[in-house]
Amino acid sequence: MRDMIAYCGLDCETCDAYLATINDDQALREKTAKLWAELNQAPILPEHIHCEGCRVDGIKTIYCDSLCAIRQCAVKKEVSTCGDCQDFEKCQTLGEIISGNPDALKNLKG
Repeated sequence: MRDMIAYCGLDCETCDAYLATINDDQALREKTAKLWAELNQAPILPEHIHCEGCRVDGIKTIYCDSLCAIRQCAVKKEVSTCGDCQDFEKCQTLGEIISGNPDALKNLKG
């Protein structure tokens, strides 16, 4: 599995936080921070939008590093992705991601 596939199956290379980081795009950081703050009801600011990928060494957004329940669970279980977890098909938290993004499920199944 590619390193840029997140624990949840999303493709980091298409993530606005990743794109804002690699392209040093301040406008995209601001847009992403506003959207993520609303979606997660959390104080996410543009300066928090710096990420080099969920499963690779390097900086993570505050959301991905500290708030993402999926990432925290996968790290705790020491799985490469949720696709390696025996409970992944019945996980409600993961279900929220894959129900809105069928490519994530496809990525997890390899």
